Amino acid sequence: MRRKTPGKQLRAIVCGSTFGQFYLEALNLLPEEFVIDGLLARGSERSAQCAKYYGINLYTEAGQLPDNIDLACVVLRSGVLGGMGTDLSQELLARGIHVIQEQPVHHKDMAACLRVARQNGVLFQTGDLYVHLPAVRRFIACTRTLLDRQNALYVDAAFASQVSYPMVHILAEALPSIRPWRTAAVSREGGPFQVLTGTLGKTPAVLRVHNEVDPNDPDNYLHLLHQVTVGTAGGSLSLTDTHGDVIWRPRLHIIKNLGTFGDLAGAYPEHLLENSTEMLGPSASASYKEILTKQWPGAIARDLSSMREMILGGFDTAMQSQQALLYSSQWQELTEALGYPVLRPGGSHQPLPVSILQTEAEKVAVNG
Repeated sequence: MRRKTPGKQLRAIVCGSTFGQFYLEALNLLPEEFVIDGLLARGSERSAQCAKYYGINLYTEAGQLPDNIDLACVVLRSGVLGGMGTDLSQELLARGIHVIQEQPVHHKDMAACLRVARQNGVLFQTGDLYVHLPAVRRFIACTRTLLDRQNALYVDAAFASQVSYPMVHILAEALPSIRPWRTAAVSREGGPFQVLTGTLGKTPAVLRVHNEVDPNDPDNYLHLLHQVTVGTAGGSLSLTDTHGDVIWRPRLHIIKNLGTFGDLAGAYPEHLLENSTEMLGPSASASYKEILTKQWPGAIARDLSSMREMILGGFDTAMQSQQALLYSSQWQELTEALGYPVLRPGGSHQPLPVSILQTEAEKVAVNG
């Protein structure tokens, strides 16, 4: 693999100016690790504005790129989604440029990219910001600790099909194993959600998937991103939202041979003294502005720093490549079981001020 001197700044480019803006901001957070050389895009007004904002070069063709580029962040739709991201990744890899390509990537496309990377002594990796978000990292860490002590009895997950690849990644990081994935039943009986039941490894699982898309605005109108609950004999651990709180709920176990209600006033076993719901870590509540401008670029920055360490360290990445292929293969199995999303054109944004709900909640608290 092409080695770099430790401590060296890597020269990076971003390909794509839509979601690519988050990668530009992430690189901008790491001035000691990266130098942003430029933006490769079609030359739209937005692309020109992005390049001007960051003070970088704007390239409209891959052939215009200089020879000293170390890393390319390919943030374009992959081949499986009808985009040119995979073809561009292979072209850049063939030029000896390390590539991180935003998920999802079909496992056949990934295998082809990994092959070209090996042939040219560079690295290929998929990017996934979601698994690096604070709440998700906290959930993964807590789940691993929980499952070191008790077996998982069930997994209950809900997510939008547009972010199904990260859901597979999150489950793979949190659980001992997600293979084999066996689908026992799929329910498509109306409503926005489809329900899959089956097993992840040896664990029974229920997956509720919002499998609808507005063809005119496919990135919006999702009912949720990710929610996950892992149940054990001791209780359930939940990620309430991709950017939300991690909650522990111990199972209620009532004292046997309870004589009278007055006995409840006596000595309690320790498990009854624990809170019925416990938030783990600080509250993850944040505005969407903060999420988009701080958390997402920060999560991508973690991904990019990890990529840089692999490039500079010359690590054997064979195991990581195999894991990435596994995630992609599992994602394909999941999407095949779901089928194509239902098209729901004509979506509209209808925000509801939270103050309306807070007022009602306060009334209940006051009136007891």
